[in-house]
Amino acid sequence: MKLLLISNSTNPGEEYLGWVKEDIKSFLGEKSVSALFIPYAAVTFSFDEYEAKVETRFSELGHHVTSVHHAINPVKAVEEASAIVVGGGNTWHLVRWMHNLGLMDAVRRKVESGTPYIGWSAGSNIACPTLRTTNDMPIVDPLEFNTLNLVPFQINPHYLDVHPEGFGGETREMRINEFIEVNPHIYVVGLRESTLLKKENDKLKLIGSKTARIFKKGEASREVNSSDDLSFLLAKNEK
Repeated sequence: MKLLLISNSTNPGEEYLGWVKEDIKSFLGEKSVSALFIPYAAVTFSFDEYEAKVETRFSELGHHVTSVHHAINPVKAVEEASAIVVGGGNTWHLVRWMHNLGLMDAVRRKVESGTPYIGWSAGSNIACPTLRTTNDMPIVDPLEFNTLNLVPFQINPHYLDVHPEGFGGETREMRINEFIEVNPHIYVVGLRESTLLKKENDKLKLIGSKTARIFKKGEASREVNSSDDLSFLLAKNEK
């Protein structure tokens, strides 16, 4: 499988997908690709608007996207896709739509057959076994928590380990520690902004100038960087 799992689309003061556009271009290759875009994480703006926004950036790279929401038969559109791109937004909303339309199994089969997959934020989160490490408010019933299971670990996009002065709530690290306490067999990757995970075949690498944080029950959490081989995360979990 070929996966590009991106923490965030935009850094403050930068253009949309600006920081990651060269990684996307390299991942898709020199030949122009028309990818299928899945926009269902959008909530406060339309799917048409989302498609146009992503197409603007992809066209600058010599590639294009067409949103699945135009398709009469969404599953067939997935089956015929040259690449699949899943945008960020609200993970619960995205998962609800994908289960409603029967896209979760269709995308899994397609990507497992070798079709490149690019996701950012919610689109990265659903590459995991479940959506349970999203940061998003559960604004809808997702029908089920299981997602694409393209990797056997969980991602927490936009990971922050800052505890602001005067803040009395739980930190991101505390929430992840709750997750691994009841899911001791699963690794969680705290994926900071301006970083991504790239999987090709049996290799997994962190790309970006920041480190990522690895969590697992019974192990001290640790930082990893772009020089580390993270392929150990691809080992199947034993419950």
